Amino acid sequence: MKHAYRDFLYDNYLNTSRCVSMRKVGGWTKKLLGVCFPVSNDLTFDGPDNFESFMDSLEAELIEILSCSLNVFEHDVNGIVRSFFDELPEIKRKLDTDVQAICEGDPAAQSVEEVVRSYPGIQAIAAYRFAHFLFQREVPIIPRMITECAHSNTGIDIHPGAKIGKYFFIDHGTGIVIGATAVIGERVKIYQGVTLGGLSVRKEDADEKRHPTIEDGVVIYAGATILGGDTVIGRNAIIGGNTFITRSVEIDTKVYHNPSHKEH
Repeated sequence: MKHAYRDFLYDNYLNTSRCVSMRKVGGWTKKLLGVCFPVSNDLTFDGPDNFESFMDSLEAELIEILSCSLNVFEHDVNGIVRSFFDELPEIKRKLDTDVQAICEGDPAAQSVEEVVRSYPGIQAIAAYRFAHFLFQREVPIIPRMITECAHSNTGIDIHPGAKIGKYFFIDHGTGIVIGATAVIGERVKIYQGVTLGGLSVRKEDADEKRHPTIEDGVVIYAGATILGGDTVIGRNAIIGGNTFITRSVEIDTKVYHNPSHKEH
């Protein structure tokens, strides 16, 4: 018996471009993070030859992943992969500053090992820093898949297009959203439930700066919402919990939510 729905689904299958699975992308990211912070027994190496072989496999896997989203006849996939791994030491140095910021800024953090093994913030930041490099090289789809894997695991949604400086500290983290054109300086600390979003969701504004700029040393407490591409939170400002901000804030300013205040 012939079923029309099967013809429909098969035609849909034939007309859909192939791409690697989220599971494969997430697995590759996890292995790369394990190499950058080898604090568990999941990855063990008998010697330098064994390590070289493992890194060769990581590079080959990234070539396979990128080849699914890039036209290999129009893009130098091997060149992008080589440049990524050449840049990996610098990415790792930035991640080290993020780990340091967490260790220094969270009284509950007992060690580097605890942070890299169990803190969702560093997992999300690492995925972002890996993905951001590929995003800058105009790799489609895959950077977003990398950060979305971290989003699924941590509840932290960082678009790979955002620009984030060193010593970035996410505390707790669940529910954080950082938009594609957000700019975050150095030594910024963000708590759970914070949104750095856009005032406009119009498609024609896709190429505009839609998300806020957060300057160096800013602390943003839980539940704060900061919107707009022209919104700048000045250096060392403190943004209190549950605030809603659509205008710029001067440097060294404290902004807090006052539930007893009523507008007339």
